[in-house]
Amino acid sequence: MKLKMFKRANGTFGVRNRIAVIPTVACVNHVAEKIAAAVDIADAYTHPYGCDQLGADLTLSFECLRLMGTHPNTGAVLVVGLGCEEILPHELYDAIKTEQPDTELIVMQEFGGTLDTVERGIEICEAFKEKLIKQERVDADISELTVGLECGGSDFTSGIASNPSLGKMAEKLINEGANVIFGETTELMGAEGILKELCENEKDYDFICDRIKRVENTAIDMKVDLRGTQPSPGNIDGGLTTIEEKSLGAVCKIGQCKIVDAIEFGKKAKKHGGITFVDTPGNDIACSLGIACAGAQVLVFTTGRGTPMGFAAAPMIKVTGNSRIAKVMEENIDIDLSGIIDADMTIDEGGELVYEAVLKTAEGEECAAERLGHRDFSLYRISPILT
Repeated sequence: MKLKMFKRANGTFGVRNRIAVIPTVACVNHVAEKIAAAVDIADAYTHPYGCDQLGADLTLSFECLRLMGTHPNTGAVLVVGLGCEEILPHELYDAIKTEQPDTELIVMQEFGGTLDTVERGIEICEAFKEKLIKQERVDADISELTVGLECGGSDFTSGIASNPSLGKMAEKLINEGANVIFGETTELMGAEGILKELCENEKDYDFICDRIKRVENTAIDMKVDLRGTQPSPGNIDGGLTTIEEKSLGAVCKIGQCKIVDAIEFGKKAKKHGGITFVDTPGNDIACSLGIACAGAQVLVFTTGRGTPMGFAAAPMIKVTGNSRIAKVMEENIDIDLSGIIDADMTIDEGGELVYEAVLKTAEGEECAAERLGHRDFSLYRISPILT
């Protein structure tokens, strides 16, 4: 199967053609936001970090920003630095430039103050835009498409309707040759038996179980009962009673897909012919970052309680099985699968609806989060603030 996508210099294909304005440190977030706000195809990848990070934490922030700059959906990049931060602007610029030729850099302490920097940044992004709007989509094999799976604001309908439909969609995508990624380590506790059956090799199963155990041990070390946050108050109001019940519903997202690889947060997925697990937290934006860093160009997000967020680097399709949310938050929802709960629709039919929406989104159709301007972004911190 062929899809119309944008070809990149590094050989990848994107489903969007946007400009990433990437601040290296929180101190220049406002400048990045002002630049991006003036150019309609630009997004500011703002975050609270770039300084006061140590070792692996600083390395992870740098690598995630690099992967966002070289993401297939990114057509051009403007790196905005301050000049005294720990994520060195010139190093990030060089790392992105090797894969994304349309990359420019402004360092405020070398260039000027806020107003001059914003003015110059807008000029650079307008020049990028002029080039990008002329670029046409080309034929790409569906094997160039990677789809990320998430769930948030889950309720009883998530595990009965929307997540199983995603499982059917994932199975079909993989059968067609596409790639699929999932994460949310905290929402796999209690589903280890299912994962064992789906993992193609013991190494990946051990990796996933180790990460699940790490989350449990971290909570124990903090003298925290994990049940105080999992399920969340919203999950409980939505009818979920235990973390195991939540996990058994969440794992339905992958259907019967074979897990062919398991990777760390901030790494790219490399294996094909199955589904890849990436170790992410349950936090929606952090999970989106981990899945996008792994290579997902389209995200599919199920929500029973209603979640409006989107993600800067990839379109996010919203799916619900809750009829009330489908009505109350209609403008935020792309696909209403409440017919499954009402026995007016099968899970197979729900999967087909999501599958068709993924293909349309990949070829340019905007999803609700995009239309409403939900282009959220944040980095994921793994160490405390010590300095």
